Amino acid sequence: MTKRIMVLTGSPNKDGLTAACGNAAAAGIAGAGLEVNRVDLNALKIARCSACGTGYGPCRTEHRCQVEDDFQDVHKRILECEGFVLVTPVYWGDMSESVKAFVDRLRRNEASKRDESGLKGKPCIGVAAAGGSGNGTITCLLNMQQFLNHVRADIFDLITITRKSRDYKLNAVRCAAEAMARLLS
Repeated sequence: MTKRIMVLTGSPNKDGLTAACGNAAAAGIAGAGLEVNRVDLNALKIARCSACGTGYGPCRTEHRCQVEDDFQDVHKRILECEGFVLVTPVYWGDMSESVKAFVDRLRRNEASKRDESGLKGKPCIGVAAAGGSGNGTITCLLNMQQFLNHVRADIFDLITITRKSRDYKLNAVRCAAEAMARLLS
């Protein structure tokens, strides 16, 4: 059975820095001989968390979201992968809205499981891609790190990239993804 690593991106710009990072990660994973499972969160219908009931709905007790949309499919698929790469553009020092909607709902479903989280121990790489000034990459990665810690993922690397550092950092993203994939092969 072929091992898979999911590459999730969340930008409307198909030719921008976030897409280039996703492509670099996919190339590194494929270079290590693993299957790449690509997900463009911005192209999916994933609503924000509704904080059902008194703040938690079935996500807390049944570990499923009752808001029916594309979230359920991606949730299932990420649990089936051996690892993942999460690439977000930096908007106002944070993850993009499409990435934030996904991780907020995933956090509610998986973090409440604690050590039974389906993401526990899964290696992951977080990438914050800033196409503008580059300001905000660190706070974006901090928020991403908190999410990854809540779901008990195993952080392999956290990478910032800006339009100024694009040339050498795309290589870093590819190398990190390849190294993570080699550990899983």
